[in-house]
Amino acid sequence: MDRFDPATIGVRSGHFIGGSYVDDDLGPRIEVARPSDGVLYASVPVADAATIDRAVQNAWAAWRTSGWARIAPRERARVLRRFADLVAADVETLAPLEALGSTRPIRDAFNWDVPFTAEGIRFYAEFADKVGGDVAATDHDHLGMTIAEPYGVVAAIAPWNFPLVMASWKIAPALAAGNAVVLKPSEMTPFSVLRLAELAVEAGVPPGIFNVVQGDGRTTGDALVRHPRIAKVTFTGSTRTGAAIMAACAETGTKPVTLELGGKSPQIVFADAPRIDDVARRIAGAITTNAGQVCVAGSRLLVERSIADELAARIQRIFGELKAGATWTPGTTLPPIISEPQAARIEAIVERSVASGAVLRCGGHRADASGPGAFYTPTLLTHVTPQTDAVRDEIFGPVLTLQTFDTEDEALELAAHPDYGLAAGVHTADLGRALRMVRGIEAGTVWVNRYGRTSDFMIPTGGYKRSGLGKDLGRQAYEANLRFKSVLIDVRV
Repeated sequence: MDRFDPATIGVRSGHFIGGSYVDDDLGPRIEVARPSDGVLYASVPVADAATIDRAVQNAWAAWRTSGWARIAPRERARVLRRFADLVAADVETLAPLEALGSTRPIRDAFNWDVPFTAEGIRFYAEFADKVGGDVAATDHDHLGMTIAEPYGVVAAIAPWNFPLVMASWKIAPALAAGNAVVLKPSEMTPFSVLRLAELAVEAGVPPGIFNVVQGDGRTTGDALVRHPRIAKVTFTGSTRTGAAIMAACAETGTKPVTLELGGKSPQIVFADAPRIDDVARRIAGAITTNAGQVCVAGSRLLVERSIADELAARIQRIFGELKAGATWTPGTTLPPIISEPQAARIEAIVERSVASGAVLRCGGHRADASGPGAFYTPTLLTHVTPQTDAVRDEIFGPVLTLQTFDTEDEALELAAHPDYGLAAGVHTADLGRALRMVRGIEAGTVWVNRYGRTSDFMIPTGGYKRSGLGKDLGRQAYEANLRFKSVLIDVRV
């Protein structure tokens, strides 16, 4: 699928609680705009504390009475595999719904987002009957063990940049571990996950085990993470919001949190990096995929001085090949910025950086997409310092800064960021150098001679420093949705 007519796509509004839609027409609502053209096409209700209490209490009751946590783990895995199969089969509905209100081009949503979402659910289904507790080494007169148990009700808050995929990273391990989930999507991309919740019930997930509540962070998100029945919180988003969630959780029960937060990830290129054309495309893709609206976007390019000019010229040519356009238009390779305020923020950071001495190599202005919508040209800034706004701040747009180095130690010094440590890339033909860099970089993920994840869900993701706490994906994400009870039995009785 490479196109669709946005006028033909209908959306379901409201919350999804207890297996059915709930909408309070009397309360405040949020207007939802299509990023590709700015058209207001729907609205969603704002769940207040009373609605959140209804959703969480419903989830708690379902978790206690449905048997979801107590059924044979293999049966829970079968239900989740059916869920994954239904998601994959529903691609012609889910992909346009995802592309309509997000920054995901229809081609990418059809070929990657929906299949990746389905495969992630399928991956975690297999953990249900393969990971549990342990028998401990004790003396002959005792039997010691740890028993793995679900928390109960997990609050999941997903971001707007990859609505389906990010939601699946939250719900799949939580459901596989036997928990109930109350998910709050971003108010800017609220609709595709509602279809996900419908498919879960169709697959056999008991009503009330997977719920979706709509609203903003200030009212809905805060009430959700503070609810006393919420036993664990998982969130992807900004560092500032993550800190607020940690504080709220500490104030209302010290509940555990998993946080994937902001990033300002370096890409380090040495002069011996093989196939410089491939390196240039890799670097360009790491900052222009989803118009740079990716938490692990490789936004800081650090290049060995002898190849800096050549690499910059190749990246600039690749930037010029990209075509801005609506997510439903064939051939779009530069999707829109999520909103006008976010596009204005990108503009302001670039303007401040240039005013402070940065040189604008290319870009630095709105892109022409032959229509409305907030589009921004891929931008390359040189002659920057660690104090330049574009180097220091997470931009969440297609803006790349370039700094040069002469030695490995200098590269490591430039790579270090005072706040962020989410991801990094190293490009070199020297294996020893690659390993030295991997050990020296403070980041939760380091890619060597590539940039970006594969479909290997077993490799976890998460940040150091203010880039987060805990891990999504991998075995770690599944175990983060379990609590472990220690048991010691005296066998002499």
